[in-house]
Amino acid sequence: MVFNCCQHMTLVPQQKIVIRNKHGEKLVGILHETGSAEIVILCHGFRASKEETTMVNLAVALEKEGISSFRFDFAGNGESEGTFLYGNYRREAEDLHAVVQHFSRANRPPTAILGHSKGAGVVLLYASKYHDIRTVVNLSGRYDLKKGIAQQFGKDFMEIIKKEGFIDVKTKTGSVIYRVTEEGLMDRLSTDMHESCLHIDKECRVLTVHGSADEAIPVQDAFEFSKIIPNHKLHVIEGANHCYTSHQAELATVVLDFIKAALQQDKVN
Repeated sequence: MVFNCCQHMTLVPQQKIVIRNKHGEKLVGILHETGSAEIVILCHGFRASKEETTMVNLAVALEKEGISSFRFDFAGNGESEGTFLYGNYRREAEDLHAVVQHFSRANRPPTAILGHSKGAGVVLLYASKYHDIRTVVNLSGRYDLKKGIAQQFGKDFMEIIKKEGFIDVKTKTGSVIYRVTEEGLMDRLSTDMHESCLHIDKECRVLTVHGSADEAIPVQDAFEFSKIIPNHKLHVIEGANHCYTSHQAELATVVLDFIKAALQQDKVN
């Protein structure tokens, strides 16, 4: 990747910022400040955080290009307040809305939103409900949220949750990592990504990136998004897994090229 090293060499140190969501919970994030007018919001995936490798690497790559970014923890994750809840896509979209509003009130409306895995679903839901972001990046998002559950909890997950009211996900030693309630499961099952994506504005540019070797969410999901999102670009990274473990540099190049082209287009318009 070629970085523009001639600009913004004197970077402001990373700043921790706390934003309250509409439930009064503190959302904690890190602002990578370059002094740019543009700012990109980065959203982590399921049971991850703002410190996840992809979030940090993309923030640093944007910073080197002179573009500010903000990576934050959804409520119940990382340093943010609140209880971790399974499902919860729409509520996380509300958390993202609180973040966008915070920067908008500071006279700095975000120019792009990016999410990985579950966070990708969140940014797409956001774009379908609020029509104030023109550039969206979907990294390894799941198209059909009904899929993948049996893979996580077993084929009889519905019977268990109806009988017990919950499923506890445990470590090999038996300690509980997190609990899936019936409410949380139904929240996920009732979140329709296909229907939501049909409501994304034609003016909103969407990039979908997916690894061909994704072991968590099949690459076919990326092609499904490509069929229904009007202003869409698809990029499959050959050999990449769900977390782009060996493909971080290629991922950063693809994302930066798209965001920079979008910013340039906005300036022209």
